[in-house]
Amino acid sequence: MNNRFSGLWPDRRTVWRWHFFAGLFCLPFVALLSLTGSIYLFKPQIDNLIDRNYDHLPLVTSSSPVRDVDAALTHVPGSTFLAYELPQTPQSAARILVSRPDGEAIRVYVDRNSHAILKTVAEEQRFERLVFKLHGQLLLGNFGSVIMEMVASWTIVLVVTGLWLWWPRDRRGLAGVLYPRFGLTGRARWRDLHAVTGVWVSLILTLFLISGLPWSYVWGHALQSVENTAGHLTSVKDWEIGAVPARETIAGHRMPSPSNVMNGNSMDMPGMDMADDPSPSSDQINLTGLDRVVRTAATLSLPAPVLITPPGKYHHWTVRSDTQNRPLRESVEVAADGHVVSRTGFAEKGVVDRLIGYGVAAHEGHLFGWANQILNLLVALGLLLMSCAATFLWVRRKPEGLPGAPPPLSSQRAGLVGVGVLALLAILLPELGLSLLLLAAAGQLFRKKTG
Repeated sequence: MNNRFSGLWPDRRTVWRWHFFAGLFCLPFVALLSLTGSIYLFKPQIDNLIDRNYDHLPLVTSSSPVRDVDAALTHVPGSTFLAYELPQTPQSAARILVSRPDGEAIRVYVDRNSHAILKTVAEEQRFERLVFKLHGQLLLGNFGSVIMEMVASWTIVLVVTGLWLWWPRDRRGLAGVLYPRFGLTGRARWRDLHAVTGVWVSLILTLFLISGLPWSYVWGHALQSVENTAGHLTSVKDWEIGAVPARETIAGHRMPSPSNVMNGNSMDMPGMDMADDPSPSSDQINLTGLDRVVRTAATLSLPAPVLITPPGKYHHWTVRSDTQNRPLRESVEVAADGHVVSRTGFAEKGVVDRLIGYGVAAHEGHLFGWANQILNLLVALGLLLMSCAATFLWVRRKPEGLPGAPPPLSSQRAGLVGVGVLALLAILLPELGLSLLLLAAAGQLFRKKTG
């Protein structure tokens, strides 16, 4: 590198140390995210497999959604009607979603011929819901969401430093740069596997991390604050911010907690957009028009799953698609007599809503069908390979009883470019900035004690 500009760039040992410590913290979580993400990629297929017995019932001869809902409400005493999921085939059971008095959402499977109860399951305990919460929250609620946001922030540092270390300088040819040198053995082979796999997956990994940030507790609420101050940039209502109860994602708006319903108050729950609580109580819901609304919903050709939720403050039923391919989602207001009042599609959303919608659909593997799922699976497997190679390299080189970090040089240099990139990331990623300040303070304290 030209000596004239050498002060702008960090030295290799400094970048290596940053890469090492970021990897030491992130790689266990990256492996977990790869495994859980690979499972969640196939959510529709897994859900269909789990529910296969309830989609091959005798052909429905006479359907009455109102009676199905009445049966579900009777089966779960004191429950409130949340939504009716439009059956996908004439042999599918009705799925009725209700809220128990304690606020837990329950899915009730009802035989549409006999209106008999076939199965009940808590929404929060469904397999893919548990995988979703493990993937984004470590099953720890908002605390877990904060941890995973910290992991995402440091993984971006891991990617940036890894690309800097990978960047070919004096090497000729593409071997060891874009494809591994297969003739190597030992540590050199694992190094090539780690570096080459890392560079191929780094771009998509970064897109995954960025598209996941709007769901996280701190970054998601920061984005919500932008809406509150800047106006119609984004509505922040088509995804969960942190840990949001399943009943609120089903209803499509925040709902007062059971304790606040009894007290006549409404809690301001994070992650769902609502100015006024539009949900009526159980005894206010008139199910008379549900049969007509369901018949109308069946003609709208919305992508499954389709949820039909009861009238809110505007006295119209809502029929909406909850497909994971978010650009295909639509929401339709239907009157009790079955006529369509309004129809809102993806194009009517705010600019940021649409960008995040595309990002989340790609993240979950549903933006362009099976090819998206396979691509994401390959990236997840690449991340696992990269993590295994990094772990092997670390175990092989570290002294016994020590972390094995690259030792600092007396002339260690961060460089203006290195400091600038780190400062920019710290501004864009608040948890990264906070952790850097804490690390700097801890370093100063350690130097004072040892000096």
